[in-house]
Amino acid sequence: MSDSNLTENFEHKLNLRSLEADDYDDLKEVMEIVYPNLGGAPSQRQFRAQLSSFPQGQICIEDHGKVVAAAFSLIVDYDKFGDHHTYDEITGDAYLTTHDPLGDVLYGAEVFVHPDYQGMRLGRRLYEARKELCQNLNLKSIVAGGRIPNYQHYASEMSPQKYIELVKKKEIYDPILSFQLSNDFEVKRVLNKYMPEDKESKGYATLLEWTNLYYERNESPLFGAVKKSARVGCVQWQMRPLNSVEELTQHVEFFIDALADYQCDLALLPELFNAPLMGIEAHDNSLDSIKALAEFSNEVVEAISHLAVSYNINIIAGSIPVIEDKELYNVSYFCRRDGTIESQTKIHPTPYEKSAWIMQGGDSLNVFDTDFGKIGILICYDVEFPELARLLSEQGMQILFVPFWTDTKNAYLRVRCCAQARAIENECYVVTAGSVGNLPKVDGADIQYAQSAVFSPSDFAFPHDATMAETTPNTEMTLIVDLDLEKLHELRHEGSVRNYLDRRRDLYRINWLGGQKIKK
Repeated sequence: MSDSNLTENFEHKLNLRSLEADDYDDLKEVMEIVYPNLGGAPSQRQFRAQLSSFPQGQICIEDHGKVVAAAFSLIVDYDKFGDHHTYDEITGDAYLTTHDPLGDVLYGAEVFVHPDYQGMRLGRRLYEARKELCQNLNLKSIVAGGRIPNYQHYASEMSPQKYIELVKKKEIYDPILSFQLSNDFEVKRVLNKYMPEDKESKGYATLLEWTNLYYERNESPLFGAVKKSARVGCVQWQMRPLNSVEELTQHVEFFIDALADYQCDLALLPELFNAPLMGIEAHDNSLDSIKALAEFSNEVVEAISHLAVSYNINIIAGSIPVIEDKELYNVSYFCRRDGTIESQTKIHPTPYEKSAWIMQGGDSLNVFDTDFGKIGILICYDVEFPELARLLSEQGMQILFVPFWTDTKNAYLRVRCCAQARAIENECYVVTAGSVGNLPKVDGADIQYAQSAVFSPSDFAFPHDATMAETTPNTEMTLIVDLDLEKLHELRHEGSVRNYLDRRRDLYRINWLGGQKIKK
């Protein structure tokens, strides 16, 4: 045999990388060899769910393109589980539905190496990669439940605690625990019934921890910290004839002043709240009216932004018509109290908006950062399309704001029922605000029906009817509600039902196909 053939037969080409869906067959082959008595590999459905939940945490080592070792992990809010948990509880039955991007601990779900590659320290490489991940994510520590397979030979003569002590002293060798101890992990305690099917370990496991010495605790600043609650104010706005932007601003300022006096973090105005300006001049048709209204857009946004800064309150300026590149759009402007301005365009104009106003739909979807959390904005009809709220929820949205403008009660109920459904299915708050009154000389804006409301998820920590508060129908007024954002976090892990965690990501998902990525 030539030297070149010998090199080909014995040369390895190892590569550490993230796992991909196409790796399942390789994984299954290795895991069925490594775990013949523990059910072998997870199902392909579970594997897809693991990749979907936390792709950065699923890593492997390949040799010439074939996976020979791998490690699975997730991030958890460890206080939710504590030191007494089972493997299935903390990993969501291996689906990793318990993964929490806001958690503080990297939990090691699995590490394995093909028997033919043992002795090459591939396990150590995977552990080092995990430590690097933990440090890069600024997590407090790595925690894992470790099997003690060699305990089966000592179970009749000593307790698992005694066995662990002797392994620590190197008087007994355990292929897993000895390895973990050599990689700087410390045993915190013994877990009973961690994996009942693990006959070799007699159902016991070690609870191990590696501490990240570089962990930087996010100390709350003395001022300007992100709040754990938000006070929101809805303006149920009455349409009335107005003669100028200045007059419109005076009416808006009255409500902003009132909400600011009550220390509101955010004020929500209705969709097309500036419609009264269409009555300043007579127009031949509704298309001319809405185009004339768009002429005031810059002036209106500037005035609202000034109010946001002056009264130290974030303002969602409902929506206003805007002309861009000769096309008409319905745009909501988010005016922060720090003076910055962002926008969300209505994606689904109604049939009337498209036919009478030649309104175009936007092609971007945004999640906005605030000083109390992440929010989204869906204008009226958009909330009737559940995919949009789901996409926002997947990006961390906690409060969804829905400015609306409906003319009849059945139109209003479409918005209301869909808004309430979005709160339940996405485990978030939904805040709505509409307009009332009439504009008798404005075509297409002659009547309004509204009952503004704030909706919550439906569970014991929230109102029994999932309605935080609501206004009197068709009456100009404000609605002020305190929203506890911590309850949303608790609901996700401890609710009677857990829509976010129980979602079958292995079977279905929603993908944004727009040219612009979702802004977050």
